[in-house]
Amino acid sequence: MLLSKGLEIEIYTGTPQGRIVGLSDQIVKQLDGFVREPDSRNVEYTTPPCCSYESLLCAVLQPRLQLRDYLKTLGDYTLIPGSTLSLGDASRFYRSDPNNPYHAYIENTYGTDVVTASVHINIGISDLDLLFRACRLVRLEAPLILALSASSPFLDGKVTGSHSRRWQVFPKTPAHVPLFRSHRHFIDWTNEQLELGTMQNVRHLWSAVRPNGDRRPYSLNRLELRISDLVIHPLQLLSIVAFLEARIQQLINQPHLDPLKSSQLSAARLLELTDENEQLAAQHSLDATLTHWRTGESISAADWINEIYDEVYPMAKKSGFACFLSPLKKILREGNQAQQWLAAYQQGETLPDIIQGAIAAAADHDYELSQYLCEPAALVA
Repeated sequence: MLLSKGLEIEIYTGTPQGRIVGLSDQIVKQLDGFVREPDSRNVEYTTPPCCSYESLLCAVLQPRLQLRDYLKTLGDYTLIPGSTLSLGDASRFYRSDPNNPYHAYIENTYGTDVVTASVHINIGISDLDLLFRACRLVRLEAPLILALSASSPFLDGKVTGSHSRRWQVFPKTPAHVPLFRSHRHFIDWTNEQLELGTMQNVRHLWSAVRPNGDRRPYSLNRLELRISDLVIHPLQLLSIVAFLEARIQQLINQPHLDPLKSSQLSAARLLELTDENEQLAAQHSLDATLTHWRTGESISAADWINEIYDEVYPMAKKSGFACFLSPLKKILREGNQAQQWLAAYQQGETLPDIIQGAIAAAADHDYELSQYLCEPAALVA
């Protein structure tokens, strides 16, 4: 049985030339399902939870097409790929809601380091023991998702030296987040952080993975993975979701995959290597040399992903979603968005040309893909 899945997708708006323009005030007033981010230059929409990958594809694409059409009514505006302000301006914060005190806190505390675009992947898990087991496993392997999704090598018109500049500078908060042993541990820890002021509210837990629900920290029903950069290609995005779901399904069948049970390393060392792996994946993505949580041995991100892929593919095929998992291999073969952009830059293309080409390609792809929404068999053939 497939798990429920929902996505929170943040995306920049701007011109076909790559200038990012704040339009979220107008968007949220006119379109249902879109919400503001603290900075007006990006906007977020959320897909409803669904088990079917065909339904999830529609839920990703249809609001985006609606947004694209609406932006045309405002002028020559479009959606801009990437997870950072690739061509600028990172020197100024454009508040979407000047009267919101939480937004004021974010601007004053973090500045434009948080003005990024990303995808948060939510996987429904109602069993609390399983939820925290999954949170532990996925947190240790979250750097692999970052490696697949990296799409932020540029900032302010410059090459940053990182494949995911977004995650390298994003202010993970609080600074130390444990591997939660249980729901009770999570409740007690969260309340302690609120008392200490290291979290402003229950939403102010900005780690790669967190348990989520309607009344945090008490009522929980899903795992939220927050490390992913924006993946603009819908089928590639779904392949990453399928990879995550398949790994959790494997954990359901093989509880010994819980890192607190099967790793040779201490919990403290697991946290250390995970932090190190996140930074290495942010820097080098699929080319990063990481430390495997089970053995402490070095392994490339691409090899680790391939290793897990081979383990979970038979189960995904049996469950009927292997066709949505398989585009992951194309990312491994051809590189993620950041690697492709950097390769183009090394071949002499300018940053504006690269971003402008990506903007046009993403629009063309969205509209082409939309023609098949009612024909899922043709889509995956």
